[in-house]
Amino acid sequence: MKKSLFAIAVCAVLVASASAQQAQQARPAQAAPAVRPVLTYPTSAGNVKITPVAHASLVIEAGGKVIYVDPAPPASFTGLPPADLILVTDIHGDHMNAAMIASVSKAGTQIFAPPAVVQTVTTAMPIANGETKTWDRFTIEAIPAYNLARGPQPGQLFHTKGRGNGYVITYGGARFYMSGDTESIPEMRALKNIDMAFVCMNLPYTMTPEEAAEAVKAFKPKIVVPYHYRGTDLGLFTKALQGAGVDVRTFDWYPGA
Repeated sequence: MKKSLFAIAVCAVLVASASAQQAQQARPAQAAPAVRPVLTYPTSAGNVKITPVAHASLVIEAGGKVIYVDPAPPASFTGLPPADLILVTDIHGDHMNAAMIASVSKAGTQIFAPPAVVQTVTTAMPIANGETKTWDRFTIEAIPAYNLARGPQPGQLFHTKGRGNGYVITYGGARFYMSGDTESIPEMRALKNIDMAFVCMNLPYTMTPEEAAEAVKAFKPKIVVPYHYRGTDLGLFTKALQGAGVDVRTFDWYPGA
């Protein structure tokens, strides 16, 4: 009788172990956390760390503060700290997304955006083309971003002058430019002393890689990073800047696409 009870107990343990193994095998594997590229730039106030996220979205960390630029799909900010400041460039859904802005915000998060964006994101503080604001140890300049010629049909432009912003962020004496949606406009070409520039390129909405390269040659940033380039051949951009004295850094802004 004792042997029978012992045999029953052993069988129960084996069955439970097999069931646990089967359940573990049936459970979907957990995806490994995304390994994101990081750009680090030294300034007189300490390093600035910039994380390319997706398309037009990026995160800037410096001086214990976190700045989000254009938190919108297809970006995912899993694993990144919440925003102290959010900058929005334009009204289009790949730049402005109210739900995602709320999801990366915390108590006290400040938002700067063009007046056209403030009509939807009513918690944002307006900053118009040509305006400059000081926030913490950062200076934020709103640079025009618009089309010169391209639009959905004759007489219309995808991005009208005055509606959207690019931004120049200055911290510790270093200047970082995010173009937003724009063609090779005079205001971009006239920029001075840019240490790192994030420049858009994609048709039909902004400009070709060759046009973007010509704009970059005009204002000569130390480093340029193509972004907002969905479907663009970055090799053309890199080739057009050979010998221009600009450090071109390319990253995959569309992982899994």
